[in-house]
Amino acid sequence: MRAEPPSGASAGRALPQAAAALVLLLMVLVIVRLPWAGDLGMHAATVQRLRHSLLHPGNPLVDADTPSPYYSPWMLLLGAVARVTGLSVFVVLRIGALAGLLMLCTGVWRYVRTLSAHRAAPALAILCLLLLWGPLLFNWSGFLGLNSLALTVAYPSVFALGLSFHLWAWLTRVLRGEISWGVALGLGLLWGLILLCHQFTGVVASLGVLATVISARPARGTLLRLGAGAALGAALLWVWPYYDFFALFSAGADLEAIHRPLYSHLLQRFGLVLLGVVALGLRLRRDRRDPLALFFALGVLVFAAGGLTGHYSWGRALPAVLIPAQLAAALETVSAGRRGVRVAWAGVLAVALAVGAWTQVGTLGYVVGRDALPSAVAAKYRTPWVGYHWITPWVKYGDVVMARTMPARQIPAYGPYTVAPGYPDVFLPDAARRDAAVTHYFAADTPAGTRRAIVREYGVRWVVGGRGAAQPWLRRVATGPGGQVLYRVER
Repeated sequence: MRAEPPSGASAGRALPQAAAALVLLLMVLVIVRLPWAGDLGMHAATVQRLRHSLLHPGNPLVDADTPSPYYSPWMLLLGAVARVTGLSVFVVLRIGALAGLLMLCTGVWRYVRTLSAHRAAPALAILCLLLLWGPLLFNWSGFLGLNSLALTVAYPSVFALGLSFHLWAWLTRVLRGEISWGVALGLGLLWGLILLCHQFTGVVASLGVLATVISARPARGTLLRLGAGAALGAALLWVWPYYDFFALFSAGADLEAIHRPLYSHLLQRFGLVLLGVVALGLRLRRDRRDPLALFFALGVLVFAAGGLTGHYSWGRALPAVLIPAQLAAALETVSAGRRGVRVAWAGVLAVALAVGAWTQVGTLGYVVGRDALPSAVAAKYRTPWVGYHWITPWVKYGDVVMARTMPARQIPAYGPYTVAPGYPDVFLPDAARRDAAVTHYFAADTPAGTRRAIVREYGVRWVVGGRGAAQPWLRRVATGPGGQVLYRVER
C-alpha cells in the first residue's frame, strides 16, 4: 500500500499551488479589462494593417510602404484571425493575451520539470518569476514582474518568452539522450521563430540555449545536428518576407537612448533577486556546470557589456540574469539538503515574495478599478491610458491624423495613420523629417501658411491637439479627455 505523505508536506505543496493559481486567475481577469499602456497601440495597429492586407500591410503607424519588425509570425496569425472572424482588434488581442499566458505557464511548468520533480516546484517558479523583483515598481516588455505582465500580456514578447521556456525544456530533455536530425531541425526552427516574434526575447532564448548546451557537454555528433538546426533557424530569419531581420543590427542611436534607463536603479528594481543569486551560488557548489548558473553568467556578461560600451539596448538581455536567479530561488526551497535548511529558506523566500507582492499590489486596480481599492493599495496603482476611441465616429481607417508623440502611440490602434510614428522606426527612411514636421506644426511661432503646407504634404485630414491648435481652416468636431480637441481639415 502506498504511504500517505505527511500533512505538512501536503500543505507545503498546496500553499504555493493555490497562491500561483490565484495570481494566474488575477491575470485572466486583467486580460478581460486589457489595460492600455506602453506599446499596446503599436501591436493593435499591426493587427489592423494585417487584417486589411496580410501580404502587403505597409507601415503600421504612418501612411508609407515600408517593412516593419512588428510583422512577426505571431502577429501575422492574429491578423489572420481578425481578418477571418471579423472580430475587433482588441478582442483578438485578448485572445492573443490568453494564448500567450497559456504558452508562458505551460513553458515554465515543462522547463522547471526538467530541473526538479517536486510537485510544488512549478508553482514556486511562477510565484518567483512574477513577484521576486524589488521594492521599486518596474514595467517593461519582456520582463515578467506581475504588474509588468499585466500591462504587456498581449504583447508578442510574452508569447515569445513562453516559447523560450518550451525551447529550453525540449532541448534539456533531448540532450539527455540521443538527438535525432528531425528533433535538431525542429529546435532550430523554434529558435528562429522566437527571434522573429520578439527579437530581444530571442536573445534571451539564445543565451538559455547556449547555457543548456554547455552544461550538457554533448558529443560531437549531437553538436553537428544542433548546428544544422541553428543553420535552419538562421535561414528562416533570412527568408522571412515581412522585414529584414539582419538589418536590425544597424539600428540607430534612438534605440540606445530608449534603453538607457534599464541600467538605472538596479538595486531598487531587482534587489529581491539577490536571494536567487545566493541560490545560484549554492547550486554552483553542488554542480560546477549547473545550467541556471551558466545562464545567469551569460546574461550578466551581455548586460554588463552593454553598459560598458554604451550599447544600452543590450540591457534587454537582463531577463537572462533575472530568470535563472528567480528559478534558482524557487528550486532551492525543494532542493536544499536538510529539511531544516529547506524550511528556513522557504521562510526567507516567503518574506521576499510578500515584499514583491506588496510592491505590485496595485495590479489589482486593473481588475476592480482604483475606487474599489483601499487607500494604501490605491497609492500603488498606476492609471492606464484612456485611449482615443472617442475620435472613431469621425476618423476612419487610413485617414492621416496630425498629433504629437503620445497620441501618435495610440491613434493608429483604431486604424488611422499619424504623420510621424510614435516610436522609433529603423525601416522608415524619412522618420526624422516626419518628426520635425510634427514639431514644426505645433510650434507656437510657426506661421499659418507653413502649417497649411505641412498638412497638404502629408495628406492630413484631422488634427488632434488642444484648444490652442485652432486654425481658420480647421473645424472643431469633438472634444476628448484632458481638453483634447479633434479638428477636421477643411479642404
